[in-house]
Amino acid sequence: MTAFFEEIAVGETLDLGEYTFTADEIVRFARKFDPQPFHLSEEAAAETHFGHLCASGWHTASIFMKLFVATHQALHRKALEEGRTPARLGPSPGFEELRWVKPVFAGDTLRYSRVVTGKTESRSRPEWGLIHSDMLAHNQDGTLVFAFKGIVFVERRKS
Repeated sequence: MTAFFEEIAVGETLDLGEYTFTADEIVRFARKFDPQPFHLSEEAAAETHFGHLCASGWHTASIFMKLFVATHQALHRKALEEGRTPARLGPSPGFEELRWVKPVFAGDTLRYSRVVTGKTESRSRPEWGLIHSDMLAHNQDGTLVFAFKGIVFVERRKS
């Protein structure tokens, strides 16, 4: 997102890339951050309602953030290389409706994206606008598995 607030259109979609969750990575993440049986071994997971080893929801969320940051860094570099001044991104005032819709199993490949759903001019900070987006991940079958509604401050063009 190198565009300024005024240049961003509702409905605009940004592909953040894809990521394949391997069994080794699922277990490694779970050991450090979410040590539940269905994240730690195929055998233990087989005895749960999931039936198979699956990624922690926090793992799917952290991969979203990794891809989101990498995409924005690449877009920023490209804008500079093309001689354009990229808009600054500000902080996020929060997110809503975080949902882990379906389990992510070892071997699943998720494609992450951001879809702009709305724009709000900031009354308290007129040099910034708020961009509202659906942050999504679909698996290799096209099934939605992860979603949340994000908000971020984006710089406005100077008048």
